[in-house]
Amino acid sequence: MKQRCDWCGTDPLYVDYHDREWGVPAHDDRHLFEMLILEGAQAGLNWITILRKRDNYRRAFDGFDAERVAGYTVQDVERLLGDAGIVRNRLKVESAIANARATLDVRAQFGSLDAFLWRFVDGRPRHGGWASLAEVPASTAESQAMSRELRRCGFRFVGPTICHAFMQAVGMVNDHLVTCFRYAEIRDLPSAV
Repeated sequence: MKQRCDWCGTDPLYVDYHDREWGVPAHDDRHLFEMLILEGAQAGLNWITILRKRDNYRRAFDGFDAERVAGYTVQDVERLLGDAGIVRNRLKVESAIANARATLDVRAQFGSLDAFLWRFVDGRPRHGGWASLAEVPASTAESQAMSRELRRCGFRFVGPTICHAFMQAVGMVNDHLVTCFRYAEIRDLPSAV
């Protein structure tokens, strides 16, 4: 029996996300944009709620194509607010569109969203080495710096805690517990330091 981080419980969707995706270094701009939007949508909710709606989000937001989302209009906002498959919160929906536009600006300045975001960890994953969930921080100096810079660039729903959750999700930090089978697997990936 594999030992996992306690937070994923036994829900098959959660376990699969934990085992295959969470903490794996990601560099694809579309995926990074998706995770920024989903982490922002999760604010005040449980992550499993967002995971269950993830396919609906992909459909509703054109596969998280930042160029398409950046062009959304007032009519698109109303369409999204009527979509029961996503979190129907006006501020979160409007922030997704604002974040798409900010993503395009960041790409123009830095070449990619990947280059912009990964510089907060000097391009290399950080490994927490935590023995219990109580040790895992809700935010770090890096997530605070990322939050400040994202806000400066026009992103919304990107507070330090959301940024840290994002960094965990896309493998900028490996916050699997050391007792979890994924900690060593991710630590030993070729791109990990």
